[in-house]
This record gives sequence, structure tokens and C-alpha cells, in this order.
Amino acid sequence: MALTIGIDIGGTNIRVGVFANLELIDETHFQADFSRFCKGHAPDEAWQKILNVTTHAIQTAIQKHPNVEAIGIGFPGFIDPQTQLIARSPNLPGLKNVNLAADLNQLIGKKVIVENDANAAAYGEYCLAGRPEGGLIYMGLGTGVGGGFIDTSGKLYSGQHGYAMEVGHIIVEPEGRQCGCGNKGCMEQYASASGVAISYLNATKQLLTAHQIAELADSGDKAAIEAYELAANALAQTLASIAKIIDVSNVVIGGGLTGAWSLMQKTFNQRLEADLIAVLRGKIQVKISTANDTAGILGAAMLAL
Repeated sequence: MALTIGIDIGGTNIRVGVFANLELIDETHFQADFSRFCKGHAPDEAWQKILNVTTHAIQTAIQKHPNVEAIGIGFPGFIDPQTQLIARSPNLPGLKNVNLAADLNQLIGKKVIVENDANAAAYGEYCLAGRPEGGLIYMGLGTGVGGGFIDTSGKLYSGQHGYAMEVGHIIVEPEGRQCGCGNKGCMEQYASASGVAISYLNATKQLLTAHQIAELADSGDKAAIEAYELAANALAQTLASIAKIIDVSNVVIGGGLTGAWSLMQKTFNQRLEADLIAVLRGKIQVKISTANDTAGILGAAMLAL
């Protein structure tokens, strides 16, 4: 049976899944810490590190499953769909106009496609949802915030240059917090795990993880509660703007920060309702992903097909 590999490359680890169509038959995680490495090393050295670790991860999977025909990779960056060039990666600083697909193809000798990680997750969620006729919007809340849009014909929409649905970089606070993309006040500076940590740091001078802050919020810590409310407001404000343009009912929100959705849900719902135009109120169906973080590797694998 022909198999496909789906890979999700993050700032701290790589997830590798081997698929027979939609069925995940094997999964492996590799520690990487690419984000820190990129910040402390020259771009060429950082790129070689990414290539080495990714090649090792792929070869490990192929050794166990030699019938692999294609490899799909979700990568955190701005990727041209025509050339496969990764123009830039805000969370992996220093990388510029690198071609992961071409470099890996030379090293491994198999077909490789690379897609923005949030686009891959969006397509994975679309497949898991049974490919709904109305399309789907995906928003992933992790270290940053990514987004993807599957249109009514079932195709991933990347835009003319491949940079569509960069929802994390919609500005919600003019002249607000500095973002890795170069602008200020981007949504991901408030509605991501790192954004929640910044909000709490600004209020208390304590640097904690989003998970630690969620635990404090559950115990009634005011600054922790407000950090998650700020995240919920920024997320809802952004989704309302997107919905007015795209008009798609099916919305899936995923990523690690959704583990604290109970801290965000009420504020999110209130802000979304307030910011939508009247004709859209009640028509947006927001679901929290139940894919247990497999949507990214599934989507990458399916796109490789």
C-alpha cells in the first residue's frame, strides 16, 4: 500500500506522521528547538540545522515504512505556492528565500511539497470534518497564530503570492506590541501562548508560560484572567473581520492555547456577536478542534497527494 508522510515543523519540535489515506498508522516526535537556534546562529547555519534534523526525521520514518510515495510538510512561514520558496518565517528569524522542498528532494530523492503550517492544519481539519460543502476557516493558536481557508470548492486558498490568511498579523491594536513580522499590534501578540505570557508579564512583572497562567486564572488570579480575556477579545475581533469578507459558516479553532478555552469562551462569544454585522449573527459555527494536534500532519500528507 502506498503511504504518505505528513510533517509539522514547529519552533521547538517536529511531528512526523505516516498515513494510509486518512488513517494515521505511525507517529513520531523529534525535539528541535529551531526557534532558539535561529536566534543564536547565522542563517546559513540555522538552515543547515533545520535540513539535518528534518532529513533525519524523514529517513527514520522511511526506514520503518519504505512504501512512502510523497512527503508533505507544514512549515511556519510565508511560502510561495509556485516556487515553494520560504520568503520569511517570523518565528524562525533570519531565514530568507530558502527552499525546503527542493533541498529535501535532493537529499532524500522523493517528492516533497511544503505548505504553510496553518494552511496544512486547515486542510487537515477540513478532511476530518468530512469536507463540508461550505468550506472552512481555521485559526491555530500556538506560539503565534496562523490561519487557513478552504473555499466552497474544497480547495486550499493561498492567494496570489501564497500569503493569504495570515490572520495572526491582522492589526488589532494600532501601534501596539512589536511583532516578529515587523508591524505593531498584530493579533498574535495578544491571542497566542506568547501573547498571553506578555500580557501577564506586563501586568505582574512575572514571566510564566500560558499553561501556568491558565492555572492561576482557574484559581482566581485577576491578572491571569485578564490576560486570557484580552486574548479572547483579539481573536473574536479578528474572526469577525474575516467573516465579513469571506462569509463561511464553519470555523475551527485549534492549537495549544485552546486547552484554556473555558477561560476565553464567554468573552470570545460576546465580542464576536458584537463585532459581526447583523446578517451574520448566529450563522458562524465555531468549534474547538478535537484532532489532538494531528490536523497539521494529516493536512500536509493529504496535500502531498
